[in-house]
Amino acid sequence: MHAIARTPTTEMEVTSIRLERELKDKLKEIAHNQGYQALIREILWNYVQQKSGEWKPGFSRSDIRASVPATAEKQEHCVLTGQLIHPQESMFLGLTRNGDMVPLSVESLAP
Repeated sequence: MHAIARTPTTEMEVTSIRLERELKDKLKEIAHNQGYQALIREILWNYVQQKSGEWKPGFSRSDIRASVPATAEKQEHCVLTGQLIHPQESMFLGLTRNGDMVPLSVESLAP
């Protein structure tokens, strides 16, 4: 995921979010030593950056293990270039080293 500058927790505002027990447990499993609250902040920052247009690609071509042709069902951003992929546009789904499927523009895999 995209790295975010560390802010001391003493400078953060306290907020409350209610999570299902199962979701919280799954987040804890995924977060390992990072802590699930830090993981949630990282996910939220990534979301804000994507939606605000400030998003920068966090993957390189070497992170992609395999790709399959696909058609976008909704607007996506290529994880390699940040290029916008429009609905019904040809794209690829790339399998990352971590087993995630990520959107790729056709141009991003061109030789």
